[in-house]
Amino acid sequence: MKTLLALAAVALVAGSPIAFAQSNGTGSNAIMPMLPDSKVDTETFVKTVPNANQFEIESSKLAEQKSASADVKAFAAQMIEDHSKAGEAFGTALSQGQTTASIKPAGPGLQPKEQKMLDELKGASGKAFDDKYITMQTEAHRQAAALFSTYAKSGDDPALKEFAKTTLSTLKMHEKHVKELAAAHQG
Repeated sequence: MKTLLALAAVALVAGSPIAFAQSNGTGSNAIMPMLPDSKVDTETFVKTVPNANQFEIESSKLAEQKSASADVKAFAAQMIEDHSKAGEAFGTALSQGQTTASIKPAGPGLQPKEQKMLDELKGASGKAFDDKYITMQTEAHRQAAALFSTYAKSGDDPALKEFAKTTLSTLKMHEKHVKELAAAHQG
């Protein structure tokens, strides 16, 4: 269970050879890049995970502060807890992996795309905040599940591949929960 959030974090950050989806102007930006059909390289996976994880934690901290909905706050608290654990599990997998000497995770701070989304959340309040947060979480988890699933099948670092496999079930659970949250907040 601890590593389930790690999947969501990793999925949020995939980047280099993958094209990121653009904002549609309504705050429903895609958090995750569009994934190639068959493979995610280890460098992309390693550089994506820390940024995605940080976005999940920071956006969920905002939700704990700004949402007026108890169910949104509860989901946000779970995301903070799970993504913190996922970050630890990712660090462990990275230290046990074969590629740590040549590939380093992204440094501290969010990438511009995630920072823009976080800024959109900071500027929203009330129902508009909840809607943006739920939309971002829905897309992030959909893409995270795809990223983790792809890396679990095609990754070339055994420790990171195992991390992806282990985290995928938690990520799918989060994806289901956020879909239920979205349905509860429609209308």
